[in-house]
Amino acid sequence: MPIVEAKDVSAHYITNVYGIEREVNAVDNVSLSINKNEILGIAGESGCGKTTLLKVLFKMINPPLKILGGKVEYNLNNKKFDILTLSDEGFRHIRWRNASYIPQGSMNVLNPVRRIKSTFRDFVGTHCRMGKREIDEMALEHLNDLSLPPQVMDAYPHQLSGGMRQRVTIALATILKPDLIFADEPTTALDVIVQRVVIQLMRKIQSEEKSSLLIVTHDMAIQANLTDRIAIMYAGKIIEEGKTKEIFKNPIHYYTQFLVGSLPKIGDKSHRISIPGSPPPLNNPPPGCRFHERCPEAEEHCKQEIPPLIDVGDGHKVACFKCTANERVVV
Repeated sequence: MPIVEAKDVSAHYITNVYGIEREVNAVDNVSLSINKNEILGIAGESGCGKTTLLKVLFKMINPPLKILGGKVEYNLNNKKFDILTLSDEGFRHIRWRNASYIPQGSMNVLNPVRRIKSTFRDFVGTHCRMGKREIDEMALEHLNDLSLPPQVMDAYPHQLSGGMRQRVTIALATILKPDLIFADEPTTALDVIVQRVVIQLMRKIQSEEKSSLLIVTHDMAIQANLTDRIAIMYAGKIIEEGKTKEIFKNPIHYYTQFLVGSLPKIGDKSHRISIPGSPPPLNNPPPGCRFHERCPEAEEHCKQEIPPLIDVGDGHKVACFKCTANERVVV
């Protein structure tokens, strides 16, 4: 059963500077579900709308970002509701305790004038009736899982390295063991050894608590090692979705084939071929399939018609006319 279900969501950045209005179609008519007890990954190159989609799913809608359509239904505590129409007060009761968010560049979100232990006390004490000693013990245990020494509790953020601050932020977002965790590039500032520790902790929390995790990362190796399903995003749209093993074994969309083909393999010294061309500008996306300008087999109708996201078997979905020739949407 889905714990989150986004239906036909469109979110654009709309600015008006010196009388010139500019609209960036960051998320365009996207439908996506996150199942209970599942790790779902969203992959794609920079600027494709991954972070914006995550913000919409967590109701972080700040100008110039604006929701133009669709809904995001949560299914928490046997209650179903649209998070986009939920009041700020209603969302405050589920934020962090039931749903948490690890932002991109999270190493910079800590209060620079508060010790780490004070931050944990403020954060946990707001949601749970616990004493300082209980909170400190819980925080120390959680930090230890992330290979951080006890001395971190008495430190200020500026006394920690970027990777240590990143791990502290991850610990804050997961300490209450929420039902749903949104993680935006959580391993960006970490070396490969610490990345492994973070991935193991996320997998441990997800496995023990039967929670759901949505992780955004362009690192396909992390996607392969952590996720159960992957959604591939390109120019504001989901263009392929399926079980992780199936996506890596049998990528159908040409864009996905290029992504999977970019991964290095032990003993393989062959030349890696990059995707031709450049991503389209989201303030003026091309008509039809947004990948047609870079696709090696694009046909004339690809330039005029939008390929729908169609299930081609066992939950593997793809938006490409070579698989959905009989399903066309004209723009």
